[in-house]
Amino acid sequence: MSLLHRRYLQQPKKPSQKTSLDMGLPLKLYRNKRLTHHLTPSTSHPGMLSVPPAAVYQVIHSFRSTYCVPADISLAAWGRKALDLAENEMPGLMHMREMYSASKPLKGARIAGCLHMTVETAVLIETLVALGAEVRWSSCNIFSTQDHAAAAIAKAGIPVYAWKGETDEEYLWCIEQTLYFKDGPLNMILDDGGDLTNLIHTKYPQLLSGIRGIKMMANGILKVPAINVNDSVTKSKFDNLYGCRESLIDGIKRATDVMIAGKVAVVAGYGDVGKGCAQALRGFGARVIITEIDPINALQAAMEGYEVTTMDEACQEGNIFVTTTGCIDIIVGEHFEQMKDDAIVCNIGHFDVEIDVKWLNENAVEKVNIKPQVDRYLLKNGRRIILLAEGRLVNLGCAMGHPSFVMSNSFTNQVLAQIELWTHPDKYPVGVHFLPKKLDEAVAEAHLGKLNVKLTKLTEKQAQYLGMPREGPFKPDHYRY
Repeated sequence: MSLLHRRYLQQPKKPSQKTSLDMGLPLKLYRNKRLTHHLTPSTSHPGMLSVPPAAVYQVIHSFRSTYCVPADISLAAWGRKALDLAENEMPGLMHMREMYSASKPLKGARIAGCLHMTVETAVLIETLVALGAEVRWSSCNIFSTQDHAAAAIAKAGIPVYAWKGETDEEYLWCIEQTLYFKDGPLNMILDDGGDLTNLIHTKYPQLLSGIRGIKMMANGILKVPAINVNDSVTKSKFDNLYGCRESLIDGIKRATDVMIAGKVAVVAGYGDVGKGCAQALRGFGARVIITEIDPINALQAAMEGYEVTTMDEACQEGNIFVTTTGCIDIIVGEHFEQMKDDAIVCNIGHFDVEIDVKWLNENAVEKVNIKPQVDRYLLKNGRRIILLAEGRLVNLGCAMGHPSFVMSNSFTNQVLAQIELWTHPDKYPVGVHFLPKKLDEAVAEAHLGKLNVKLTKLTEKQAQYLGMPREGPFKPDHYRY
């Protein structure tokens, strides 16, 4: 456990005297006024808290069941206003509340969430609670938390452990705080990126037997059923494409205020995320170059009018670089050395492995922090590199992430996945599954009214001719939208 020495968990002592227990990170948070607790620092042992040994379990329960750790609880009122505004732009989640708040299909579910703690995620959290679930939350990125959103959730009495600018140590600690609830450990996971899932498999495998449900499947180590929401059409073709198309520019502009028109922008990867980024940059007047490993995607990019080449060549041409691949070592030292002065480098893939930030930190002559998440490196050749969000998600590190409407698509899928796994466990053996096409279409339909879209309805004759039900599904599972 991260809160207390394991020996106290294994062999609790009788309450004979006060003992100083190593509280580790919680004490650091206490001193920084992130935690407020009735316990007091030990006067005899700096760095400790004085706790009666018999109170160990009470302390664990107190921290894990009562305390939320947002950056500043005074931001809750602002966060609540932002949530109210976002709800009007998230018709899918509001539809879930209308359909299921009375029946509460998630009653009994204890959901540990590890997903960017944004305003939109706050609406998701409150939807899960409205459907009967207990929820504990951490963020899946050290820079992506919107502190006012976390404060609003904490104020509502929902345990949340997240703030913008966590250290790696704090990040893992926050995830661990979501594992245990008042009535027992978690029994459901909602995870973006896999850090929570991986932690449970490697450090807390005893919790797996109670979880209803990836790379882990391919490696043969996944122990619970899981639904892959990322590959739902209403996620990948909307969040990844249209969301990035808007939030990438927002992040770059807020960070640098750079004029994009006329610049050369290099987009590494031409999947759904890369397509959205390339469209956005071109829309602002940039000349866009694509790098790709897949001949199909490369051909798509070429037929959209983009130049397609390698990073070895593009690094000499670009003014703005965006990595979208999900792969390691996309931009490395030899590329930095050939870039133009004040080239802007950023990443919009989930993990911080695409840009070799370590090389910059070890080889730059000077590093100047311009403002939060904007660093300017002076190289030995006299040129400078502007790195955004330390190579992590630029749209969340330097801006507010995707708009609420497109996140409603993704999060409605998440809610449906939780309902499916919780209410129909026998349908999902250990492995990775996908939401049925009919549910994917239902997510899309829930958002049409907000845009005043009117669907054409098949006649019975037309449906018979096409060989499909009038109400759908309208495409086979293998259809590529």
